[in-house]
Amino acid sequence: MLIFAGLGNPGPKHARQRHNIGFMAADEIIRRYGLSLRQSRHHSYVAEGKIAGEKILLLKPKTFMNESGRALGSAVRYYKTRPGAVTIFYDELDLTPGKVRVKLGGGHAGHNGIRSISSHIGQDFRRVRIGIGHPGDKKQVHGYVLSNFLRAEQIWVQKTIDAIAEALPILIDGDNVGFMTKVACLAPPLVIDQKGMS
Repeated sequence: MLIFAGLGNPGPKHARQRHNIGFMAADEIIRRYGLSLRQSRHHSYVAEGKIAGEKILLLKPKTFMNESGRALGSAVRYYKTRPGAVTIFYDELDLTPGKVRVKLGGGHAGHNGIRSISSHIGQDFRRVRIGIGHPGDKKQVHGYVLSNFLRAEQIWVQKTIDAIAEALPILIDGDNVGFMTKVACLAPPLVIDQKGMS
């Protein structure tokens, strides 16, 4: 079994916020592959099913972002799986909007959800970082990640989560580079110039 999780904050107030792009990716995967939503457990909303011949458990933690590790820790212990079988989808400030990068292990780079997960299961899990861009001023980061995507941004957001869902079988097969290439072909990241996003 592979465990996937999209990170975000629960509740309608947070549904369209930049910090919730991991939830948005999870929702698109559930929709596209017809995963079965089960009763909530592991402090999460849980979907299960098979994708590309693999049994998948997909979590949307009901804890807030800062406590995401409680959900992942519960699932990893229950299924007696290893951190390497865990993949996390989450927002990344330091990537261009729509750019997607995958890596195995590493630090948390200031992301509270990743910090929490690392404290519960260790660092050796796969991260799918979804670029949301940076506001340009460190003092604006908190308000920026907790603000809704603008209407004009909805196009690249939808294209990116569609591409992630479509390319998911490649990721399940363990081909991180192939997954990134496929996503970039389906949804090229925005080009940032001095006049802004284009």
